[in-house]
Amino acid sequence: MPRVGIVMGSDSDLKVMSKAAKMLEKFGIDYEMTIISAHREPDVFFEWAKGAEDRGVKVIIAGAGMAAHLPGMCAALFPMPVVGVPLSGSKLDGMDAVFSIMQMPPGVPVATVAIDGGMNAALVALKILAVSDESILAQLKEYSKEMKETVQAKAARLDEVGYEAY
Repeated sequence: MPRVGIVMGSDSDLKVMSKAAKMLEKFGIDYEMTIISAHREPDVFFEWAKGAEDRGVKVIIAGAGMAAHLPGMCAALFPMPVVGVPLSGSKLDGMDAVFSIMQMPPGVPVATVAIDGGMNAALVALKILAVSDESILAQLKEYSKEMKETVQAKAARLDEVGYEAY
């Protein structure tokens, strides 16, 4: 069973990162979630990131704000995909984190989702896992079908009741 690691630097990040956990739970994917400060406890962080592969982690989702070093450091230490989630909350509303996560040096890539995009980070991780797991792929196809049906139902409601009802 594939496993995903979810890491964040503070409990204030849980509001966003819990959305990743909930999406993984919806798909029945095992995950581990932790809070580690790469700046305040680098020894703990190094041990966690370097040991992730041995714990069965196939993808790491790392949330970070401001300087946002956590996703990049994960990518430097972990040999498989890392998805970075830029977190808002700074004076720059997360744009600083976006640029920090996106501007990794050549050879140390981090996939990056939108600011506070915990749910999409989980979907990126699921799509990565689906490359080698037909059951996850089937669930993703069903999820896409459900999203389409939801939009179609909203359009039908708009046609029935008009925009004033919203």
